[in-house]
Amino acid sequence: MNRRESLTALSGGAATAAIFAALGTQVKAAEDEATKAGAKFKHSVCHWCFGNIPLEQFCVEVKKIGIESIEILFPEQWATVAKHGLTCAMGRPRPINGVGGIGTSFEKKENHDTLVKIYEEAIPLAAKAGNVPQIIAFSGNRNGLTDEEGLKNSIEGVKRIIPIAEKHNITVSMELLNSKKDHKDYLCDRTQWGVDLVNAVGSDRFKLLYDIYHMQIMEGDCIATFTKHKEAISHFHTAGVPGRNEIDDTQELNYRGISKALAAMGYEGYLGQEFRPKRDPLTSLKEAVEICTV
Repeated sequence: MNRRESLTALSGGAATAAIFAALGTQVKAAEDEATKAGAKFKHSVCHWCFGNIPLEQFCVEVKKIGIESIEILFPEQWATVAKHGLTCAMGRPRPINGVGGIGTSFEKKENHDTLVKIYEEAIPLAAKAGNVPQIIAFSGNRNGLTDEEGLKNSIEGVKRIIPIAEKHNITVSMELLNSKKDHKDYLCDRTQWGVDLVNAVGSDRFKLLYDIYHMQIMEGDCIATFTKHKEAISHFHTAGVPGRNEIDDTQELNYRGISKALAAMGYEGYLGQEFRPKRDPLTSLKEAVEICTV
C-alpha cells in the first residue's frame, strides 16, 4: 500500500485516531524513560558567572535551589563549599607564570614541565579534599601550530600527568571552547579533535568537558555529537546562544530537550550552569535548574 492508498483506507477516522494514539503512547514512553534516567545527573554552577555574590553566601543560596556543586574554583576555595555540604565538580589549578591557562598550556612542549608541576600539586589536593572529582585543563592556543602538531604535543603533555591522576582517582577534563568568538585561536575547539586526544591518551582519567554554548557556536548538532562521543565526555556546561546569558526562550538552544538527551544516554555526572545572568542572578539560576530538571 502506498502513501495515498493508506490515507484513503484510513479516512474513516477511527483507524487514524488509533495510529496517532499509538504514536503518542510511544513518545510518552520515551519521555518517561528519559525522566526516570534524569535523576542520575546532578546540578552544578560556575561561581565566576555570579561573582558579585560572595562564595559563602552563594553556597547557602544554591543549596536552596537544589544545586549540589559549585565549580571552577581554585584549591583555596574547596574547603568553603565542603563546609556547606557541596562538591566542587570541577576544580581549577592555579597557572604558573601564565602556563596552564586557556591560551598557554599543552599545545607546546616547552610548557609541559610547568604543567607537570601544576597538576602534581593540584591532583593530590583534590584527592585530599574529597569533594573535587575532576580538575579542568585547557589545550592552549595554536600560536602558529597546525592542528596535527598541536594534537601531537598535547598527547605527549597530557600523558605525563595521567599517572598521578590515575594514582589519586581524579579525572582531568579538557574543555572544548569556541575559537570563533570568545577564545580566538584556541586549539581544542572541535569535538572530534578532543575525542582524538582522549583516544590517544587512552585513560579513563582523561576526558572532555563539553561546553554546549561553545560547541553550538562552533559546530551545532550538539545532541547528536555528544551522544555519539559520550564515552569521551565527563562533564557539561550550559549558556544561552547567542550572548552567553540565560538559557530560557530568549535564545536558540532547547535546554530542556538537551537535558532529556543527557538523561536518555545515561549521563550520571554534573551539568554545570555557566551563563552570565542579565536579570536577577538567583532567580535566573533557579529557572535554569528547573529547565534542566527532567
